[in-house]
Formats: sequence, structure tokens, C-alpha cells
Amino acid sequence: MTNTINEVNAALGFTAEDLKKLATWKMPFGKYAGRPIIDLPEAYLFWFQKNEFPNGELGELMGLCLALKIEGLDGLIKPLKP
Repeated sequence: MTNTINEVNAALGFTAEDLKKLATWKMPFGKYAGRPIIDLPEAYLFWFQKNEFPNGELGELMGLCLALKIEGLDGLIKPLKP
């Protein structure tokens, strides 16, 4: 699995630490507050993409999450959840 994660990192330009954060960071606000970012529904992430992701690292992680979901790679992150 490490090779696959490294391939995803190289393709999308994010670090392994970013992928771990997707599994552990919780959405701080809104309808899905308290839910790990990787578990946010794709439709919710598309809404943010259309209307603008939050500034900073949260927005970057949400964008990465959406990219992984679009490519069907979000299953790689779920084993990293605590």
C-alpha cells in the first residue's frame, strides 16, 4: 500500500502527511461538522468546489479529498483512520 500512496502523492502533489490528515481531521463546521474529511459526501465537496473551498489547509485538504473521490482512490485513505 505504501507504493500506491507514494504514487498518489506524486500524481497529485500532496504529501503522505496530507493523506493522513484526510483520515483524521474533522470538519470544523456545517452540516457535517465532526465528520472526518475523507467521509464527507462527494456532492458536499462539489458544492464547495463550485462556491469556493475554505481558505488555508482545510480547503486544500477538501480539494484533495474531492480529487481522490473522483478518481475512486478514497478507499486508500480509509485504512489510515484511527
